[in-house]
Amino acid sequence: MRPNPLKELWASGKSVAVGWQSTADTYVTETMANSGFDALVLDMQHGMGIGPDRAVQWLQVVSTTNTVPIVRVPWNEPVFIQTVLDAGSYGVIVPLVNNGLEAIKAGKASRYAPVGFRSVGPNRARYYAGADYAQFANEEILCFVMVEHPDTLAHLSDMAAAPGVDGFYIGPSDLAVAMGLPSATGQDDPRHQEACQQVLDVAKKHGIVAGIHCGSPEQAAARFEQGFQFCPVGSDVGFVSRGATAAMNHVREVLPNLMSEEGPTSISGGY
Repeated sequence: MRPNPLKELWASGKSVAVGWQSTADTYVTETMANSGFDALVLDMQHGMGIGPDRAVQWLQVVSTTNTVPIVRVPWNEPVFIQTVLDAGSYGVIVPLVNNGLEAIKAGKASRYAPVGFRSVGPNRARYYAGADYAQFANEEILCFVMVEHPDTLAHLSDMAAAPGVDGFYIGPSDLAVAMGLPSATGQDDPRHQEACQQVLDVAKKHGIVAGIHCGSPEQAAARFEQGFQFCPVGSDVGFVSRGATAAMNHVREVLPNLMSEEGPTSISGGY
């Protein structure tokens, strides 16, 4: 089976720089997968127009590159997890996992027996990963469980010990809202920062990977320095939004008399 390069990076003490895609266009996929990211994540939870059929096409495009394909599934249901793994995803990010039992469900859905209950039928995965996929998939496939609620913090050790779970992935916006804080500015609150550090500490204690969602290279760099090992440095929507806004701001700045004073309101960033 084709080895998972992300595991090799972590074993050598390196962090993984991730690209994030929320749109369904496969030309965007091709562009991002050839941009130097270690991994590219397809967001089926919050992405636009991304169902199982599009996910298969997305995986086929990423497979032409050395970038590792990972999918954030819509929910903690085995059918979502097993579908994208059979299609060739080398990992899943599972949202809204709040305790040990839910982590076990996610981990076991991503692993064949005797570790889990994933059904054997790696239709496309065997072409991408190799004919011996079913023999080695349990060792190479990744399963991240998301941490998005303060109540989850009391269950982190149980979640980290769940069979088949390789890492935590913090959803900082949902975590902030669940703590009664604004989704963006609330992430600067000491309580939010302490919660993120707790997730990181538990991950290190149990020898699993700690990841967190980031919206910019600057955020990702800060999280890498903090000790997180799996972070997006940006998304397709974010890159377009920031690039387009910067271009228009530049034109208005250098030609103020020829340009309109203000264009349509732009929301910077992008999930």
